[in-house]
Amino acid sequence: MVKMRLLSSFSTTLAILKVTAAAPAPNGGNSKLVRPAKGLSKKEAKYAAARKRKADQSLASWLEKQGSFDTSSVPAVGFTSSGGGYRALLETAGVFQGFDARDSDVGTSGIYQGLTYEAGLSGGSWFLSSLAGNNWPTVTALKTGLWEDAFQNGLLVPANILSVDDLTLYAQVSTDVVAKEAAGYDTTIVDPYGRLLSNQLLLGDDGGVRTRLSGLTGLSKFMAHEVPYPIITIIAGFPDDGQCSPAIDGPQFEFHPYEYGSWDTGISAFANTKYMGTDMTKGKPTDAEKCVQRYDNLGYVLGTSSNIFPGFCGVLEPDNSTLPGVLESILPHDPELDDVFGVYPNPFYKYPRSTLVENDAELTLADGGLAGQNVPIWPFIQSSAPRVDVLIANDNSADTDDNFPNGTEIRQTYLNAQAAGLSKMPFIPDVATFVDEGLNKRATFFGCGEPDAVMIVYLPNVNYTYPSNQPTSKLQYSKKETDGMIANGVQIATQNGEEGWPLCLACAIQNDNGKAPKTKGCKACFKKYCYRQ
Repeated sequence: MVKMRLLSSFSTTLAILKVTAAAPAPNGGNSKLVRPAKGLSKKEAKYAAARKRKADQSLASWLEKQGSFDTSSVPAVGFTSSGGGYRALLETAGVFQGFDARDSDVGTSGIYQGLTYEAGLSGGSWFLSSLAGNNWPTVTALKTGLWEDAFQNGLLVPANILSVDDLTLYAQVSTDVVAKEAAGYDTTIVDPYGRLLSNQLLLGDDGGVRTRLSGLTGLSKFMAHEVPYPIITIIAGFPDDGQCSPAIDGPQFEFHPYEYGSWDTGISAFANTKYMGTDMTKGKPTDAEKCVQRYDNLGYVLGTSSNIFPGFCGVLEPDNSTLPGVLESILPHDPELDDVFGVYPNPFYKYPRSTLVENDAELTLADGGLAGQNVPIWPFIQSSAPRVDVLIANDNSADTDDNFPNGTEIRQTYLNAQAAGLSKMPFIPDVATFVDEGLNKRATFFGCGEPDAVMIVYLPNVNYTYPSNQPTSKLQYSKKETDGMIANGVQIATQNGEEGWPLCLACAIQNDNGKAPKTKGCKACFKKYCYRQ
């Protein structure tokens, strides 16, 4: 067994400085760093409003190219991408490229410039984090400048982790993990996992170790409101209550540059992202002189969003042959039950609204796909915080034996929304109907005839030009495979060049309270693409 745990005190100290920093709390500790989940935060609302003003101009320009649309008022549009490992990252990247006027010249090019929000989960969060963490370059730039080589090297393949060639890299990963624990924080296998992913997704020293979620607000394109507001979704588990994996109705968390928290009953609060890691009581720093900054490492957050390890159910033992076993061997402590979760100091400790976790010192979080929430729609259907009118949902789930989506995940979101009384989620049919009507093989509009619901443009993974149903467990892609997967994603964006698709997409975006706009051709588009009960 290779154990990379013996580190010089100098290296450890240096890494600690990169992990966290303690400082006095803002306003002498009198500022509350937690707020109740009642509407959007002031900072997010301000950003979204400024972003929408820019997005409106781009969206209106794109709409006018498709037909004679009235663009005196245009909707807020979001884009969301599912989990599914590298498959999801690469297919999402292709869809995104097909929407980006900087990087493609197809009928859908320009949609990206009209987005107000973007969300990702698991593999979708890998794409979103790589995009945002590198200041929103083009997919082509990420592909040629980072991904092709990184994915070919396969840093998550167990044999590669233990190879002599990568010893320096993995020693540095171990250094970072040991430093976090030496700074007084619990570490789990999500820590080395996040560091290894970051070396494939983020530029900068030590795999972008200094890239923070709150730090996105200081990047030039964010400051200029040139990009959609990013959200990463995660789900909570409760191993102390005997849960192996998160429950199907477990509380969903969202992490973004200004805040992290949950709308769900039992949490119903949000905390300040910049001060993540701070010991909190009743929404304030427990010690006003120890307010932590730089805990919100972006790699750790994206690693948590893709954390499927609770599915192994139990204490992991170190080994050389499996990814979780090798990750466990990197940790500077003996195996523990919580090692399979992403753990965060609980900002909602003793916070009255957060009854599910008010007595917990830590939050234990995992991949929402473990609980049927693989398409991150939840942030966009909250009645108390309307964010978008239209949501483009790219589903790269592996619901079937051959790794394609079949509606299972989006149907589960509908069922959960019904249970929570969230009327903004449109009706989604059961899986049998979904498959019988071929909704898993083409674009579909959900929300037609439902004036109170968000219009969802559903784009499932289909293998138009490449076998895009690669298994989630595939951890290494050749350059040719990476290029082929992304190219197929572009075809998902354009529906494989389907005649009239850009017009129909425009009709869905500019829908009239769930009805077809009066623009010529929209009634035919709704007849073709709308699902109706």
